[in-house]
Amino acid sequence: MKAVESIVIFVFLVFFGACLEEDLESPANESVRERVFPGVDPALWPHFRAFEDAALARGYRVDLAATNIVGTIEEIHEQNIAGSCSYGGRSNTKDVVVDKSFWDRANNLYREYIVFHELGHCYLFRDHLDACFANRTYVSLMRSGNGNCRDNYSFQTRDYYLDELFEPLSGP
Repeated sequence: MKAVESIVIFVFLVFFGACLEEDLESPANESVRERVFPGVDPALWPHFRAFEDAALARGYRVDLAATNIVGTIEEIHEQNIAGSCSYGGRSNTKDVVVDKSFWDRANNLYREYIVFHELGHCYLFRDHLDACFANRTYVSLMRSGNGNCRDNYSFQTRDYYLDELFEPLSGP
């Protein structure tokens, strides 16, 4: 009887293991594997993934790896510019650039803020919005920084700003 139990357990483990391996390879479980973004600096990947996850949490599927978005971290020589997005032209690419000096001194949350802002331009085609609340904080993550308000992106306000960022996807 012990031999039969051992064979049954062995067969179960082999079958279960094969199913697990198959599940790990399926696109539905892609988050289990490392998500890569061709043409994007690997230091930006966690923020690209977080952008996709934030969209998905709001009911929208975003696949940045399938876009022509290139992402780099390099010196931007203009004063007070932490990031930029440019698109159009012959190459049909969209370029997100994050200033290296900013990147080196920013914490992870503010890095996310800048990457999401630039993806707001390059992926969502959002313009700047410099409106302020009565408390003089920006209404939108898409602020230009040229207004008279202050940033208020924090762990406490993150959901509000991401809801506002992705709101145009809901349509009229």
